[in-house]
Amino acid sequence: MAGEARRRRLRRFLRETGLGHLDADALARAFVHDSAVLQERLVDPNASNERLEFLGDAVLSLAAARWLYARYPSEREGELTRRRAALVNDATLALTARRLGFGELVVLGAGEAAAGGSDRESILAAAFEAFVGAVYLAAGIEVAEAFVEHEHLGRVEHARMSDADPKTALQELVQASGGSTPTYDDAASGPPHRRTFTSRVRVSGEILGEGIGASKKAAQRAAAEIALSVLSAGDDSNS
Repeated sequence: MAGEARRRRLRRFLRETGLGHLDADALARAFVHDSAVLQERLVDPNASNERLEFLGDAVLSLAAARWLYARYPSEREGELTRRRAALVNDATLALTARRLGFGELVVLGAGEAAAGGSDRESILAAAFEAFVGAVYLAAGIEVAEAFVEHEHLGRVEHARMSDADPKTALQELVQASGGSTPTYDDAASGPPHRRTFTSRVRVSGEILGEGIGASKKAAQRAAAEIALSVLSAGDDSNS
């Protein structure tokens, strides 16, 4: 995409995402890949988006942490950390970058462009991080976080996380329908060196699944999977 056409596309993108009040030229560097800088033999070490990528990574991490902290008040540090990692990895960031059309905005060297770099996961993720960093510099943390929450976190969190953990999927499904948080009744049996754990999951006092595993966590996951099947079957019968 030629330079002027890219600027028009960037200005349109800013308007569509509520950032139309920002100077497009001040944000343009977020899309300049290092391959373009090397090709032009520019001496300015800051001509690419690498430094902005570094800054945006920190802003993204903070935005995700604050969002998850408020969204999941009962979850422990380990689960929140897992969720944040899933939200800010390259694959997830690239999903949002593709949806927003970043592939049409990135500036690449001829070789990288010919190799399909405009759709490369690492390049798209880096451009998204760099753009967040540029928004932070141009408008501050509140505007940057609002963009991240609206365009990224709120759109990918459920889809990316639910499949990873049946307990999380069950909790989100129940809460989405106005139900109470699932609870687990756990029991252990057998000798210390060969314990077997059983877990029953209750939703609004009703047992929806029972699981068995070599650990309490495994038994709870198994119970949650059964409960999900029960609830899915109920939904199908009512449709």
